[in-house]
Formats: sequence, C-alpha cells, structure tokens
Amino acid sequence: MEALVKQHNPLSDLISDEVYQVLVEHNLLDAKSVRNYQIRKRFRQLRAQNVPAYDAIERIQEEYPQLQFDTIRKIVYRSNGSRH
Repeated sequence: MEALVKQHNPLSDLISDEVYQVLVEHNLLDAKSVRNYQIRKRFRQLRAQNVPAYDAIERIQEEYPQLQFDTIRKIVYRSNGSRH
C-alpha cells in the first residue's frame, strides 16, 4: 500500500491540517484559489509592516516569478465576493 504524504497546509489559519488533508485527498481544492489566498495574505502581512503597496507587490513577484506585476496587483485588490 502507498503511504499518503501529508502536504503543508497553506490554509492553516482557516482549516485544520486534517480537514485540509481530506480536501486534498478528494481533489476538492482549487490550486489557483489557494495560491491567490496566499498572495493576498502575504500582501496584508507586508502592508502591516508598513511596506508600500508597490514594494509589497514587487516582493510577492519575487516569490511568484511566473506572475506579472499587474496580475499580482489584480489578485491583491480583487474582492472575495463574499465580502461587501
């Protein structure tokens, strides 16, 4: 039998590691949405450290070099829809 490899839970502030693992095992998470959540969270962390928005986006781009500056800007300023 194959041993399941536990993945790092990038949503640990929202859900438990056990719930995350179940969602992964059943392919119920959208990787792009999880990535975007992490980007928005990182942006908020940087801004809380008084990093200017432009610089914060540049730092995030260094962490996600496959994304263009404008794409990251759209991600961090996009509302989640559930927030009004």
